[in-house]
Amino acid sequence: MSDHISGPRALAEPIADITDVFAFPSPETPGNLVLVLNTLPFAPPDGRFSDGLIYRLRLRPLTPAGGPPGSAPFAVGTEELVFDCVFSDQSPEAGPQSGFCRTPAGDEVTFGVGDPEGGKGAGVRAFAGPRWDPFILDAPAALKTIATGELAFTDPSAIFLDGKNVLSIVVELDCAQLLGRTDGLVGLVAETLTRGRLTIRIERTGRPEVKNLLLGPKQFDPVNRDLEIRDLYNMEDGFHLADGYLGAYRARLNANLAFWDGLDGTVDWPADEHGDHPLTKLVLADQLAFDIGKPYQEHGSFLEIERAALAGQEHRTFGGRALNDDVMDAFFTLLINAGNGPVIRDGVDRSSRPASSVFPYLSPANPTPPQPPEHV
Repeated sequence: MSDHISGPRALAEPIADITDVFAFPSPETPGNLVLVLNTLPFAPPDGRFSDGLIYRLRLRPLTPAGGPPGSAPFAVGTEELVFDCVFSDQSPEAGPQSGFCRTPAGDEVTFGVGDPEGGKGAGVRAFAGPRWDPFILDAPAALKTIATGELAFTDPSAIFLDGKNVLSIVVELDCAQLLGRTDGLVGLVAETLTRGRLTIRIERTGRPEVKNLLLGPKQFDPVNRDLEIRDLYNMEDGFHLADGYLGAYRARLNANLAFWDGLDGTVDWPADEHGDHPLTKLVLADQLAFDIGKPYQEHGSFLEIERAALAGQEHRTFGGRALNDDVMDAFFTLLINAGNGPVIRDGVDRSSRPASSVFPYLSPANPTPPQPPEHV
């Protein structure tokens, strides 16, 4: 879940599957920003990165749009900063794997895969290797909710396959040196792309659960009920959707957002005169938004920038997403009661192996991870 197995292509080529993206202030070094890109659901503890992929982190400035309710929340700037990570031969016979992160200035910071110290240089510290998957959700209960039309969360509950691993890339950067500033609103999109003369986007991710819980279910969509839409969405530019399938995305989101809103028996997000859900354009602006000049507040930063934009107010926190933050409660609460009722809890609050405050932050990989279910 989150972005695990987010479409048929991700299921067929899991090495390119982005599971989660995080952005938070460095707990070790004030003024530094930490970006995390996790891939390969159910990764083995000795997993290796693909030598045929580019693992890309894209940053662009955002400005609150200040439009009417239901409009896109942010205007996206044209200036873009890109961090690309690539890796050596992935075959075990080739020996220890290495990689490098290329900065927007063209500098290359090298590292050995699995080395917890990572590599340093040019304002960047980079790590790559297998790590404990930090995602917090009772995923079977979320899927049961969709299947039955009734909230299926229990308290307490369990994290889906707690102890599974991912392949993680951590890029910590000096904001003043790399971004040229120490404040301001930024949008993050992570991508996996083919590496070679022809570069093709395979997957991209901004906020969690856009594809699996908001675009994945087909049964509520009266327009495109037979269309598996997630692979099409994955190929889009996360900062600029093309016109071709925009109507299909909008119809799917209008239907599924209305489903989530109705789970408590109350309509907190009435559709506008065109039948559009008030959150549809916000969801389609699928970047992880954060403000590097503001503090991160656990259990309060995630979606705070978006909620402030919806209310026409100034945001107060960093936004973004940290490794130990149980963001899904905020996600479900926004969808189901718009914050007008109790917090919607899925019954799990923290990983059994929380992330640390020391680089590379994610917990070491589980040497004996649970096996994926047969249907995955």
